[in-house]
Amino acid sequence: MKRKIVLTALVAAFALDMAAQRISAKHEVIDCGSVLYEQPVTAKFELRNKGNELIIDTVRTSCGCATASYPRTSIMKGDNFTVEVTYDARQLGHFEKEVAVYSNASDKPFYLKMKGVVVDKLIDFTGKYDYTIGSVRTDNNNIEFDDVNVGDMPIQKIHIINSGSESVSPVVMHLPDYLTASVSPTTIAPGHTGVATITLNSLKLRDYGLTQSSVYLGMYPGDKVSADKEISVSAVLLPGFRNMSETQKHNAPVIKLSSETLDLGTFGDKDDKSGTIIIENNGKSRLDIRSMQMFTTGLKVKLNKSKLRPGESAKLKITAYKKQLKSARSKPRVLMITNDPAKPKVVIHVKVK
Repeated sequence: MKRKIVLTALVAAFALDMAAQRISAKHEVIDCGSVLYEQPVTAKFELRNKGNELIIDTVRTSCGCATASYPRTSIMKGDNFTVEVTYDARQLGHFEKEVAVYSNASDKPFYLKMKGVVVDKLIDFTGKYDYTIGSVRTDNNNIEFDDVNVGDMPIQKIHIINSGSESVSPVVMHLPDYLTASVSPTTIAPGHTGVATITLNSLKLRDYGLTQSSVYLGMYPGDKVSADKEISVSAVLLPGFRNMSETQKHNAPVIKLSSETLDLGTFGDKDDKSGTIIIENNGKSRLDIRSMQMFTTGLKVKLNKSKLRPGESAKLKITAYKKQLKSARSKPRVLMITNDPAKPKVVIHVKVK
C-alpha cells in the first residue's frame, strides 16, 4: 500500500512538472539562406512560455562564432519572448549552429538551430515570377519529376519573391509521404527572395507510370489550404530493365508509333476534337502497354488492344475537350508505360487550339 502511494505521488509530481513547464517555438530551426562572407547574420527565435513563471539561466551556442541574447528577467505564463542568435559568417560554406536554452522549465535544455550557407557573392535569380501564390509570386506552380528510376531522389526548386508588404515564413503543406520540402530562408522580407526545394523519394512511389498530387504553399506554419496556394506535382516512375541479358534485349518488343505528336488543329465552334495514333510492335516478343495516363484533364483515350504480338498493331483514339483544357496547368499529353526496354516511357503530345 505504501509503495502504491509513493508511485502515485511520483506520477502526480511528474504530471504537474510537465503541465507547469512548457516552452514552444514558432520555428525550432531557422534557415538564414545565403549569407555574405563576414556579414554577420541574426536569427530571431520567437518562443512562448506555456507553463509557470519561466527564468532563463543561460543560452549556449555550439561554437564561439555564434553569440546569443535572451531575456534576463522572468517570463510569465502565456508571454512571448525572443532569443536572438548571431553568427559571424567568417567561414565560407554551409553552417548549422545549435542553440541550447537552459531554464527552470526542465533539467534538459530546449534546443534551437540556425543554418544557412555563407557565400562570397549573392547570385540573384534571373527568371520571371509569373505566378501568384498567396501573397508571394513564384516562377512555377507545376512541378514535374520525369524519367525517375527506382532509387532516385530527384530535386526540383521553386523560386519565390515576397511581393507583399509584410514578411512571410512560407511552408509547403499537405506533402504526400514520397515528398519532402524545405524553404530557404525561413522568413522572407518584403521585396526579398527565397527558394522552395522539393525532393522526391522514388522508393515510396507505389506504381510505375504517372503519380499526381497537389501540395500547397502556405504563408506561415498552419496556414489554411486554398486553391490559390496550390502547386501541382507529377512524377513518372519507369520500370527497370538493368538486369536484362543481351539475349533478352535482342528478343524484346519494339514499340513504334505513327506519330508522337497528335495535331488536332483548332476547336472552332466544336466542344471536342479527336484523332488516332497507330501503335505497332516491331520486336520479337509481345508488347504490353502496361498503363496509359493523362498529364492533365481535358483528354480521353481509347485503345482497342493493349497486348500486341510481333507484327501486330493497335489504334489509340485521343479526344480533347475544349472547356476542360482551358483550366489545365500543363500541356496536354498522354503517357504510356511499356515493356519495351529501349522505350519504357512513351509520351504523345496533343496540339489543339
